[in-house]
Parts: sequence; structure tokens; C-alpha cells
Amino acid sequence: MAPLASGKQFEIGSGDQHAVIVEVGGGIREYTHRNRPVLDPYPPDAMADGAHGAPLIPWPNRIGHGQYRFGDTDYQLALTEPEKNNAIHGLLLWRPWEVADHRADEVTVGAHIHPMQGYPFHLEVTVRYALSADGLTVTTTATNTGDTTAPYGCGQHPYLSPGTGHIDDAHLQLDAATRIVTDPERQLPTGTEPVDGTPYDFRRPRPVGDLAIDYPFTDLARDDQGRARVRLQGTDGATAELWVDHTYPIIELFTGDTLVPDRRRRGLGVEPMTCPPDAFRTGDRLRHLEPGDTATTTWGARLSG
Repeated sequence: MAPLASGKQFEIGSGDQHAVIVEVGGGIREYTHRNRPVLDPYPPDAMADGAHGAPLIPWPNRIGHGQYRFGDTDYQLALTEPEKNNAIHGLLLWRPWEVADHRADEVTVGAHIHPMQGYPFHLEVTVRYALSADGLTVTTTATNTGDTTAPYGCGQHPYLSPGTGHIDDAHLQLDAATRIVTDPERQLPTGTEPVDGTPYDFRRPRPVGDLAIDYPFTDLARDDQGRARVRLQGTDGATAELWVDHTYPIIELFTGDTLVPDRRRRGLGVEPMTCPPDAFRTGDRLRHLEPGDTATTTWGARLSG
């Protein structure tokens, strides 16, 4: 029997919650509560389309031309989005991850980035997925195990589920004041604009409709815990919610319009990001990890209603 396209399946559960983390890419393939999807799943024998559930390390989103300068050196990455002449979503999407710890309600997977063309640095990365009464909590930790400073950004690519059907009839809320505007050809930043008075103002819940979205949002409203939230309420009255801690200043929303027809708009991509697209070139909120330094980021999801 051939191995599954997503590799080994690592299941965790807590009460009525169930999640599956996969070997290929180290992402979360499904997360349900009371058998209702919180995160939009994909089949175990399929490749993760649209980076479904995957960690995006050591950069989220895109690097134009795959080129950047760090310190006094110019680097060229492989163009993993060749049709747009970009390097996209980091270096770990298709790498096998290993289990570091696996218990009934949590699993930690890890991968090592060895020096390679375009990124000659060492990073030790772990992602811990844990279920509790508060839902799913995902903690990503990256440590520079090399002897030179490394550029670093982090993101992840879960899709909130409307429960059944498409996201068009779901109500979306994201209290973000600013949209990062990107060019339509290559989706690299060209500036910012306030969401006020635009189709992208979801500070109060309203239907997604047929609006196509693939933009980062920032200036996030936060609660007294420093968390910002995205809520997607389905027609069943239940709300799939994703939160990010203070280490994530940006959330990308993606309505999935570029996926294959039977997968389009089945879930809403909600991507926590520590830096905006093209940060390796612009330096905008890019982390410089000194030798021995560790960066930790946390997001989570849950079902309410």
C-alpha cells in the first residue's frame, strides 16, 4: 500500500474535540468539535492544497523574485511560485516532520532547516498542537542553532470552516483597521489603506458574499489578553473562531478563489503572520535571530455557539 500523500497521521482528542496533524509539512489536516469542522479539512490521501494548515517558516507569504539582501550578502531562493516569480511560504511545506512528543490531547512535531541555497542558516523548529476546554492552541518555537544571525518570519495557513456549504453565506468579523494593499499580478505590498468605507471592513460581522479576498490586515483590535480574533459564523449558527497572540501583528484573509473548482470558498484562509509579504526584502517587522535566540508565537481556534 502506498503511503498517504500527507504522510503519517498524528491524532489527538479531548472530549468532543478531535484533530489530525500530518507528517508532510507539519500542519493540521483537520480539527472538529462535536463532529462539526472548525478548520476546513482536506483528505489524507491528497496533497495540502493552498497550503492548508501548514506552518510557513522561515517566512510567510511571498518574497519577490526570491531575492533579498541580509547583512552584506545577496541571496537567491528557489522560485516556488514561478508563475509570479516569487518564493512563497517558506521552506518546510513539503518536508517530513518528526514527532517529538505525542500524548492523548497534544502532539509536538519538529523539523530542522539546514543551510541551503538562498538560506544558509540553521533553525530548529517545533510546533505544539494541544486541545483543551479552551479549544486548540498552537505554539511555534524556532531556535537559531547556527553561529550567524538569521532572518526569520513565521506564519500558518489554517482555513476556518463555515460548517457546511461555502463561505459566501457565512458572517465574517475581523476587527482590523488597515488593509495591506498588494499588486494584483504578484501580490506584493504596494501600500496600506484604512478599511473604513471599503468592501474590506469587517469590523462588525457581515456576510462574506461573493467578495474575493487575498490580503493581509493589520492594526488589529485586541482584548485584555493581547489577543486579536477572526470569527466566521456559519448558517448553522455555530462560529469558528481563530485568535492570535501579540506576536502576530498581521492576519491574512484568503477566500480560496484560486483553488480547484470543488475546493474553492469551502473555507476561509486565516493566516497569522509575524511580518507582511516581502519582509525579507523590505525588512518590515522581520526578526533577526541571533545565534541561540528563540522566537515563540501562539495562535488558537475554537468553536462557539
